[in-house]
Amino acid sequence: MVSHFPDIELLLEQLTPEDRSELEGLPPVERLKFVVKLFDYSEDEILNYLSVISGMERVLELNIPEKPSDYLPLKLIHEYMCVPLIADKNDGELQLAVTWPPTQEMERWVYAATGKHPVWRLVHPDVLQTTLIQAFGVGAASLDDSDIEQEVEAKPEDEEDENAAIIRFVNEVIANAIEDRATDIHFEPHENLLRIRYRIDGQLVPIRVPDSLEHFEDAITSRLKIMARLNISEKRRPQDGRINYVDDKTNLDIRISTLPTLYGESISLRLLNQKSQRITLEQTGMLADDQQKVRAALKRPHGIILVTGPTGSGKSTSLSGFISHINSPDCRIMTVEDPVEYEIPGVNQTPIKPEIGLNFATALRHILRQDPDVIMVGEIRDRETADISIRAALTGHLVLSTLHTNDSAGAFTRLLDMEIEPFLVASSVEMIIAQRLIRSLVPNLTALKPITEKFLMGCLLSLHIDPAEVKHLDSIIEPSPLLGSTAYKGRQAIFEILRNDDALHPMILARASARTMREYAIKNGMRTLQECGWELVKQQRTSLSEILHFADVGYEDA
Repeated sequence: MVSHFPDIELLLEQLTPEDRSELEGLPPVERLKFVVKLFDYSEDEILNYLSVISGMERVLELNIPEKPSDYLPLKLIHEYMCVPLIADKNDGELQLAVTWPPTQEMERWVYAATGKHPVWRLVHPDVLQTTLIQAFGVGAASLDDSDIEQEVEAKPEDEEDENAAIIRFVNEVIANAIEDRATDIHFEPHENLLRIRYRIDGQLVPIRVPDSLEHFEDAITSRLKIMARLNISEKRRPQDGRINYVDDKTNLDIRISTLPTLYGESISLRLLNQKSQRITLEQTGMLADDQQKVRAALKRPHGIILVTGPTGSGKSTSLSGFISHINSPDCRIMTVEDPVEYEIPGVNQTPIKPEIGLNFATALRHILRQDPDVIMVGEIRDRETADISIRAALTGHLVLSTLHTNDSAGAFTRLLDMEIEPFLVASSVEMIIAQRLIRSLVPNLTALKPITEKFLMGCLLSLHIDPAEVKHLDSIIEPSPLLGSTAYKGRQAIFEILRNDDALHPMILARASARTMREYAIKNGMRTLQECGWELVKQQRTSLSEILHFADVGYEDA
């Protein structure tokens, strides 16, 4: 029996024997999600139904004690996925929140451990899991189950338990990062502390970890190195590697980097989804007129289109959208990438392998012998790659690539700094697109921060935007600081598109400064990053505070 509440069988009687067996084998927190997959009901509908037929009160928020383990042993909290609640004093009862009605075994164990009769409350699984992480930290259940904190004489079976616990802990940290949409995980050793942080929507977010985590620092480091096939005995030198992480839902290519620090090895993981959903040109978030400019450039039979910006600004995602736009049976497209982040059907994609000498320049040289129409180079990192890319563009190929520059005009000076002849740059580069990622506002926010005309005027001046735009004051949504990061979900790009023209040619040949070329482009209608961001603010797709981060981009040191 799944539960001692007989009426729940009304919901479950439609299950096949196989489904019932699978349901009974699941942890309590997973049972609700399993039923939701089987039936056309939402989690809230199932919870409300369970509340009615079982007589259990449903709660939306959890008010837990400062130390829940003082009320119920930690092992039972994690095994049964339940948490004690603060309630009116009743020495004979213990209120517990669960996501699924309990079994008789659960009730007996709770009473045996506490001497109190449990009073159960139903709560949404996401609320319970968030509460447990906030109270005990990510992976607390794995480390607690290991019983390895006891200072007793080590036995072989104890070492096996510890290894299994560390494996579960690392997997849970990665799985939780995936659930939170993190792009990076950082394990940072400090004195008497091992800190773990996620990068979510471009922001570093510290996560709650078990208080005892520092005791397992060496074991966690070794586990990560083993997963990446690195040398676990080498702690003095940095190491780089890859982890192929696969579970029921995800297939990740994880880049790992280790670096010796004062208190141990700092380890950074970059999470790259091998099944990332490629986007279309429309899904890049470009404004309509910017899309028209890019479409026109992509129709050209030759030339270079560069996407610029710092690491993590979405350049590869934009290139994927461009490639998808021009991909057709009559166009031979070849790419060389590090790594291949988006698999595009019909496109020949080559990952570089520096360990065998297959770098961007080498791969690009051989791609030119493959009769391509369009070539995408993941990044122009050096003079050799730049030289081959430019000569490919001049010999009838459309070349797409990325550069690390501050703004669009800076790409010209960056190529000249690589000692590429000015006439080659002027003749080959057709378009430069600078971009940044900004956080997207959650729709229909209610907790807002008041914006005054004076404050907005100051912001517009900082962003080099026409002060007359203050007329849009009433259309701006600025989230209250109390919301913090919960006011945002996901990111979108802002763009600055610079088209090469006859007037820019002599500037490039004369090695004019990026500032000079930028000023010319703005006078001739180029929309800056700041202006693009302002358009999104007016459309209530992002906040004013988000684009203020880029107030000086292109102006401070152009």
